[in-house]
Amino acid sequence: MSTFQTLPGFRDFYPEDFARRHHVFRLWRQSASAFGFSEYDAPVLESLELYKAKSGDEIEAQLFSFTDKGGRDVALRPEMTPTVCRMVGARANALKRPIRWFSIAEFYRYERMQKGRGRCFSQLNADIFGEPGPEAEIELIALLVQCLCAFGLREEDFFVRLSDRNLWYYYLEALGLDESRTRAVLAAIDKYEKSGDAAFDGYAEKFGPLEAGLKEKILGFLQIKSLPAIEHAVAALGVDRLAARLADWRKLIDGLGAMGLSRFVEVDLGVVRGLAYYTGFVFEAFDRKGELRALAGGGRYDDLVAKLGGPALPAVGFAIGDMTFSLLLEQRGLMPTLVFAPDVYCVIGGVPERQAAFGDIHALRAGGFRVDYPLKEVAFGKQFKTAAESGAKLALIYGSDELARGVVKVRDLEQRTEMDVPRADLIATVRDFFSAG
Repeated sequence: MSTFQTLPGFRDFYPEDFARRHHVFRLWRQSASAFGFSEYDAPVLESLELYKAKSGDEIEAQLFSFTDKGGRDVALRPEMTPTVCRMVGARANALKRPIRWFSIAEFYRYERMQKGRGRCFSQLNADIFGEPGPEAEIELIALLVQCLCAFGLREEDFFVRLSDRNLWYYYLEALGLDESRTRAVLAAIDKYEKSGDAAFDGYAEKFGPLEAGLKEKILGFLQIKSLPAIEHAVAALGVDRLAARLADWRKLIDGLGAMGLSRFVEVDLGVVRGLAYYTGFVFEAFDRKGELRALAGGGRYDDLVAKLGGPALPAVGFAIGDMTFSLLLEQRGLMPTLVFAPDVYCVIGGVPERQAAFGDIHALRAGGFRVDYPLKEVAFGKQFKTAAESGAKLALIYGSDELARGVVKVRDLEQRTEMDVPRADLIATVRDFFSAG
């Protein structure tokens, strides 16, 4: 008889796996809360139109979509940005700005599986709404760095690549490209790192090959790795919008420097992010060794809330996926060994002793202690062995002699010391033991 198996691209989380994921989520949650972000959640099922119209062709092709029993076209969420824009737009007038929200949720994409990528995955999403200037990017990039450093990662482990779709638009416009050609060039730039010159095939199919001199200027701009180099490249063009945009760049770079984060951030105009809704600064985090796909990515999407029927509201956000990030922690030896051990193990004699122990066990558990005991009657010797192997700090011994004297024998399993404690004092004794470390 064959057994059922997990669907391709989906994951089971056995207790040890779930504990590791919980560890990651816990530190992400602590980091976002320290930055003043409020947590939210949303339905995993959304209207199909929300993604068809707003997330771009690539995401649309990866949707788990179907018609529900009410005849509605729906999809499992592949990302959170359209959902959070829908939510914020619905209550924008009642929300205090800037709006700083985060979520940790599960997502679904039917795509080719590879290392660090599945069809069901979790992400931390953090967004700021209502702040039009680079102050929002400073805060979010700082949070992104903290979400990685909280696990012990350092600048030699990862870096953040910073770019700007607006800068590209203004630059390509200055070179004489209209909006449709500019979009095609940006699509090529998004693929250039992986595909080389073949990335421009899509542009050539629509508009013919790029003129050699124009392509040379685009590829030269693509190679820029510093703000002074950007300033030099655009100075000769004499375009006011480019000059104004450089002021935003300086504010962003200076702000990150003042936070002590310059060592984590690198200018890299090769990053443009593929999703159609990005409008300004964009950024991605990568491991320094280059062995893994992107750890995180985000950027500004000022038009999306309005496109979904809400008010015009500037927005910036990023997401970190759990799969690639967990791989990085394991590679760096930063995923801790998580121990599943009780605080207290109870060694219990016969039926009268068991009845006496049950009241203490329940009281200790209600007090927040993790307590284990043999569900069935077991020989004392075997129970002592189990207690020693359980990882518990204390053993509570309920024998007939202890029951007759109204005490519980409390054994420190590390120090191998023990003492008799009146049952009335047991809870306080255990609490004092763990409070003392």
